Amino acid sequence: VCGGRSGLMRQRWAALLLPVAVCTLFVFLLKNNYPRDLKSSIRHSKVPLNAVQAGTNSILQRRRGSSPRLPKSMASLLSPDDGKETRAVLEMETGACVAFRKYTPKDVAQKVIGEPFGIPKVIGRFFQMATEASSFAMALSTEKEGDTPEMVRKRASKLREILARLGPAFVKAGQVLANRPDIVRADYMNELTKLQDDVPAFPSDQAFAIIEENLGRPLDEMFSEISPKPIASASLGQVYKARLRDSGDLVAVKVQRPRVEPNLYRDLYIFRSLAGLINGWSKKQLGCNAQLIIDEFAEKLLEELDYSQELRNIQDFYKNFEGDPLVKIPKPYPEFSGPRVVTMEWIEGTRCTRPELVREMGQVDEFIRHGVISGLRQLLEFGLFHADPHAGNIFALEDGRIAYVDFGNVAQISETNKEILIDAVVHAVNEDYREMAGDFMSLGFLAPGTDVTPIVPALEKIWKDSAVQTLENFNFRTVTGKFNELVYEYPIRIPERYALVIRSLLTQEGICLTLKPDFKFLEVAYPYVANRLLTDARLRNRLLEILYKDGKFEWKRLENLIQLARSSDGDISLDLTQTSRDMVKVLAFDEKLRTQLVMAFTEGDRLAIPEVQSLLGLIQDSGAVNTTNLIREIPDISRDILREWSTRILSN
Repeated sequence: VCGGRSGLMRQRWAALLLPVAVCTLFVFLLKNNYPRDLKSSIRHSKVPLNAVQAGTNSILQRRRGSSPRLPKSMASLLSPDDGKETRAVLEMETGACVAFRKYTPKDVAQKVIGEPFGIPKVIGRFFQMATEASSFAMALSTEKEGDTPEMVRKRASKLREILARLGPAFVKAGQVLANRPDIVRADYMNELTKLQDDVPAFPSDQAFAIIEENLGRPLDEMFSEISPKPIASASLGQVYKARLRDSGDLVAVKVQRPRVEPNLYRDLYIFRSLAGLINGWSKKQLGCNAQLIIDEFAEKLLEELDYSQELRNIQDFYKNFEGDPLVKIPKPYPEFSGPRVVTMEWIEGTRCTRPELVREMGQVDEFIRHGVISGLRQLLEFGLFHADPHAGNIFALEDGRIAYVDFGNVAQISETNKEILIDAVVHAVNEDYREMAGDFMSLGFLAPGTDVTPIVPALEKIWKDSAVQTLENFNFRTVTGKFNELVYEYPIRIPERYALVIRSLLTQEGICLTLKPDFKFLEVAYPYVANRLLTDARLRNRLLEILYKDGKFEWKRLENLIQLARSSDGDISLDLTQTSRDMVKVLAFDEKLRTQLVMAFTEGDRLAIPEVQSLLGLIQDSGAVNTTNLIREIPDISRDILREWSTRILSN
């Protein structure tokens, strides 16, 4: 048909026929594998979706109380063994027992197929996806190496528009890609960044109706004023600026998109069905379970739909950072929040999506330091961290503070896992790669019982190739890029909670590098991490355990930790005066630590004078500790120690 046509005509025919062919295949799978009685029941059913969930529709009655059977194609994707396997992995990776989950593959399939006209809606949605994907693929296939930047920008803009048209699930995927320069080109990434706070809005009259329905009161009874149009629009909802009638407080009112949940369920059903078709290949060729990846994505996505949970997240963050001079968390308003509406304090500042404006505010170095420290505090101190800190969710305030918004996607990390992470970092610094492999097994990167022998040299190569032994060269993107190579070659997969940690750190590092291209993470992080290791008793004990090997104190390991602060020219570019001050205070009160250090100094049949001299020489020659300032601060340090001592005496 296309043989005598022009190239443009062939592209048009291909763009038309490709989705038709793919949809025909999808319909064939459903048609030949779906139970006839369930198909006919759904076709004529007028029962609401909740009746399917409650088990009261005509299908269940005709089956005498049994659950509706899924198509063989879907049953193969959701077989009992497979469902248990992926669910067990998800349970293990979240690190907590959750009594009720919003997402299970089986529930999603039953909700999608069980709703009126479920199958036709799935087919129609799949046809829309295939049409949009094929049209962009055809446009991309014509891209040439000599294309002008303007042409490339137009194609990137077309991709953004396609993702926005396809809805929340695709917008979320675009937001993730916008923070992955290792996957997406810079010109496309710049365009996808707009999805973080510039998604097409839905009508305000619908939003206001949702607010009144959820809060049970007329709009003018709650707010003396509210913006007629949304201030920002995101994948799952949009935000209005309002003033509370009772208190006069300025607030942000976040409203969920109408009918977003059934649309998401349908997309996730299609994603998982397609993942099932390629699962065998992905396990064999890529070493990953495609369905499990979709399950993890779905779990977090549906969690963000629960605005009641987001309100609880805001309350937890607000409590953690209340009174903090560096961080601003918006005050939550529970009385003006509901299942699809959440109200919080209005944040007046500059979004980090406008880095040039943030730089114009001045004090960029301080702002970056506040961001890094607040991120580390979330991980190491609170164990509750913002898992989606993209530039649209972070504000720079006039007073230099950093402010976070959008708490739909947060995650937790347990005390045990924090300790093992410290182990892994110190083992890497000390080049104990076998121990490092053991840490990966404890963290869930490797299955229990995995032979780590072939992995150990690969870890060594990655660490040395990444050149992360110096402050000047360290960055998360280099390390994760090298680690990704390891994931493809060995039976390693990144558990969900650590994928979120990595994404959070990568995203924040990317924002810092945008604001300051010569930004060095360890320059900001090292003093805080050192202080945390010294002042947190559990982490300090863990660190001391790592500094011992076979019952013997390893002075070289302590030197390695200090040398991590070296720059490429050999100098230590960090001021460790505060760390030394903290160490003195800790020694004053921790009898166990004093005893361990004395035993390390007097270990064996000699005093460890050469080791101590080497350590002190390393610090003194580099100027990392300002001895003059430290001596001047002896009275202040003594006063702090006496105050702490008297407080402990009185409390006992």
